[in-house]
Order: sequence, then structure tokens, then C-alpha cells
Amino acid sequence: MITPGRRPMPLDRRPPLSSNATDLEVDVVIVGAGFAGLGLAIRLQRRSEQSFVVLERAGDVGGTWRDNTYPGVACDVPSHLYSYSFLPNPNWSRVYSPGSEILDYLRRAAENEGLTPHLRLDTEMTGAHWDSRRRRWVVETPRGIYRGRFLVVATGHLADERLPDVRGIEDFEGTIFHSARWNHEASLANRRVGVVGTGASAIQIVPSIVDVVSRLVLFQRSAPYVNPRRDRLYSDGERRMFARDPETRRALRADLFWTFEASYAARRKLEPYLSTAKRVALDHLHAQVSDPDLRRRLTPDYELGCKRVLVSNDYYPALTKPHVTVEDAALARLTPTEAVSAAGNAYELDCVILATGFEATEPRVAPLIRGADGRPLADHWMNGMRSLDSIAVPGFPNMFVLDGPNTGLGHNSVIFVIEAQIDYVLSALRFAALRGVGTIEPRRSAAIEYTEFLRRRSAGTVWLDGGCRNWYVDPRSGDLTVVWPDFAHAFRERNAVFAPERYVLTQEATT
Repeated sequence: MITPGRRPMPLDRRPPLSSNATDLEVDVVIVGAGFAGLGLAIRLQRRSEQSFVVLERAGDVGGTWRDNTYPGVACDVPSHLYSYSFLPNPNWSRVYSPGSEILDYLRRAAENEGLTPHLRLDTEMTGAHWDSRRRRWVVETPRGIYRGRFLVVATGHLADERLPDVRGIEDFEGTIFHSARWNHEASLANRRVGVVGTGASAIQIVPSIVDVVSRLVLFQRSAPYVNPRRDRLYSDGERRMFARDPETRRALRADLFWTFEASYAARRKLEPYLSTAKRVALDHLHAQVSDPDLRRRLTPDYELGCKRVLVSNDYYPALTKPHVTVEDAALARLTPTEAVSAAGNAYELDCVILATGFEATEPRVAPLIRGADGRPLADHWMNGMRSLDSIAVPGFPNMFVLDGPNTGLGHNSVIFVIEAQIDYVLSALRFAALRGVGTIEPRRSAAIEYTEFLRRRSAGTVWLDGGCRNWYVDPRSGDLTVVWPDFAHAFRERNAVFAPERYVLTQEATT
């Protein structure tokens, strides 16, 4: 599998906070420079109350928008909502911006907000442990040691690609790569190409390559619900208006937010919301696919919302082209020249693209972080991710996880949730500073209570009772561990302010 190189962002990487770059101590160590990590860093920089550093394993900021460079990559949430409320952009080119524009937005945010001296690019966390004597986190990287009073893990759900369990994957003699590690050196022109998966990446890739390849086989384990993509360019006049009158931006953002928020009712299987939402998606399918057999195979056999509802105007038309085959079964095995489905159908292919998603329920960063008892976070999460307030884990003092357990949204913009979590962290840091608190650690009883609340709230939702297998549910426990099972505004109401009564607090040692 080939991982293409990334063009580094031209940032000054000199360490400003210590003359010894191999053993740097700060108040806050942030791991990850995507939306969550950069968002917290911007707010910390604006407050100027704590020293901090941002560790990023890649050579650029941007997270998933840096890594995903496949043809057609774009957001499926409108850009005026999928951006920081505290850093609005009046110049989005269209309702749903392409990935490159989102990456440029994050790069500009890092530079314009003065984060350059705090960024450590090409600096992967290889381990982290809690030093109980000094009450500090010790973070190991190939470039040296970073110590912090607080550790913030901001690696997100979409950091590490998930590879399918396919026999013979190493035997395939053609080109094979994951959609998040696109091989730009591989030409698809007049090639026989298989795309594995029918999620958010696949429905953008397929239309973008369909007119280039000689044959395309789509391996579909389950058909997605697809809504019309109500996209358009913003006019020059609209962009000038957004820049001149901030209230127009705020009004648009609010309108988008509450429109998406209303769709949560369908996720609770409430009528008429669910049937209305299904009708929109199925009418879209009927309008774009006339062949009754293909339409049948593209009709989902589970409840709407059990998997992410997708948006596209060109996915279905791409599948109706004569050189496209929808294989209504998962990819089971590969031979040196063929891809064989679970139904036993074999296809000679030159290239296989794995649009198979990410390791969301078992983040690869978890085995690297050891808490107060010396055990890795992965051991604490053996039966699924657990937390207090979707942000803190018992046994891991002074550690916060952004965009982690039960923070995903199946109906709205995750940036809203991330901003609520940033507010939580900032309020915790301020509380600790004002009260002279050295360590804050979640009470196990409070974390258990929060987990039980999530279980009750998850019961009856389409994610657990929708008749599908999705990446929101941990297969080890059957619990919903990725998605927040409520309205987005309910997350902010509950989880935007540090609650000291749910923590064990230890005063800072005096010397």
C-alpha cells in the first residue's frame, strides 16, 4: 500500500518556549492539528493564560482534510456551519466546499492566529504516561520529550484508515490503496477499477473517476440512503455581503444549524419525521435510476439514519453507466488478478480502492497512553470507549479527549460539538488556575452514571435499532460509543462547562 507524500506547510518549527527542544515543558500538550486541536490552540492563544504546544505526526495541519485528497473530496455539511463560529469565513466558494478549500481555511487559521511557534509538525506521539510524582504528562516523540500539566488528545475519529479483512490482499498484483491515502502516482485512465465501500468517500470517488476508467465495479455490502445535494456557488455579491455584514453570516449559520437539528427526530424513529425523511431519499433514488433491478439493489434494507445519510447528485447517475457494475456483496478475497465477492462473483481488476472508513471505535492512539495505574487507555476501553462528559476518563488525571467517545453527530455539524468541548477544557483550566488545583480526575461513579445515561438515551434510536451494522457501535459491547445520541444543542447544554463536583481534585503542591 502506497502512502503519497504530503507537501509540508511552510511553518517555522523553532521551539519558542524552551531552549532545550528535547525536553520541553508547557501547561498544555495538544496531540493532533485537525479541527479539534487547532480550535483549542486558537482559543488558548487568544487567552494567553497557559503555555501550550501542538504535536502533529504529519507535515501539515488539517487532519482528515489533509489526509483525504481523493478526487471529488468535499464536505457533506454546509461550509458556513462546518467552520469555527469564532473564526467565520465570508468567502466560502459554495454551499458545500471542496476539501482543498477547507484545508486552506485551517492553514490560514493556524498562521493568522499565531500558532506557528506552537506547532511541532512531523512529531508523532509514540507514547505518553502520567508521572504521578511530578503530576505531569510525559509525551514521547522521535523529536524529544514534551511534558505538560495537561494532555489533550485531539486525534479524532477519522485519523486512521480501516482495512477490510480480505483474504489474499497481499497477493493482488495490481494497485491497491485506501481512499484516505490516495496514490496520485497511479493513473486510472482506461483501467479496470474496483471501489470497495458505499460510504461518504465512495459516493464522491465513484462519480469523479467513472468517466476515466474502462470498467468500474462497486462492491456494496449495503446500500446507503442518499439525499439530493442542494449545492451551488455563492455569488460575488453574497460573499461581499457576508464580509460586510456579520449578522448575515450568523443568521445563515443559525438557519443551517436548526434545519439540521430538526432531523434528529428521525434518528429517534419518531413519525412523521422518519417516513418524511425516507421519502426524500427514496424519491431521489427513483428520480435518478430508472432500471428496476438496479433501483432494487440500491434500495437500503435498513432504517434511515442507521448509517450516515449521504448527499449526492451524481452518485446514482454514475452507477447507471454501461461500464459500471454494482456488485451487491462485499469483497471477500483477492487473487493476483481478480477480486471475488462474498457472492462468489469474480472480476479482473487493475486497481482496487478501499473506501472502507476509519478505526473509530478502537482509536490507534489508545494503546500509546498510560494512565496513573500504568495501564494503557486501550485496556480501560477493552469493552468500548467510556468517559465522563464525553471528554475525560477515570484513571487519567488532567487528560481530556476531544472528538472522542460519543461526540460524533449523525445529523449535524461536529464542529458545534468540538467547540462545546473546547469551552469545557478552557473552563477546567481556568478553574484549576484560580483554585490552585494540581490534578483533576473524573470520579468513577460519575463516569458510570454518564455511561448509563448514554445507554438509556441510545435505546430505541436508529443506530441501535435500525437493522444495520454501523461504525458507531462498538462490536465488543454493543454500546453506541461514537455518536452522541441526542440533539446537538443538548450536548452543549450538558457538556460545555467543567463540573468540578464530578471530579476528584488535588491541590497543587507547594514548595
